[in-house]
Amino acid sequence: MRLTTKGRYAVTAMLDLALHADQRPVSLADIARRQDISLSYLEQLFARLRRSELVTSVRGPGGGYLLAVTPAEVSVARVIDAVDESVDATRCQGLADCQGGRTCLTHHLWSELSAEIHGFLDGVTLGDLINRQEVRSIAARQRQQFAGDTIAIDTP
Repeated sequence: MRLTTKGRYAVTAMLDLALHADQRPVSLADIARRQDISLSYLEQLFARLRRSELVTSVRGPGGGYLLAVTPAEVSVARVIDAVDESVDATRCQGLADCQGGRTCLTHHLWSELSAEIHGFLDGVTLGDLINRQEVRSIAARQRQQFAGDTIAIDTP
């Protein structure tokens, strides 16, 4: 089974947004720094997430992104689907042309596994994840590290 970088990064970025958007819009630059994801890659992902109505953008100074719905309404599978990613355990991407254009012996087994994984991810929401202690601990560490990266300039 393989979930590509696109799906992993989309889930990571959406979780970061859910953790930080409680008071103000979150900039993609902040997400990029905290999660070590390319800003241009995040821009591509968030364009898809916006089209799927998972996020809204706020323009201007202090702008950024907000969740369009509550974290409890956003399943991990919904995020993955929004960026046109699939969770697929087959070698044929579910096309049933595994063996020279025909279905292989184990195609249906791997297809069923893919459906189970998608079902599992559909049952996990961003709200579930932000309530996990380990997620909160990691987010606190990242915030502290991010705050430590800020340069203070003394003015006379």
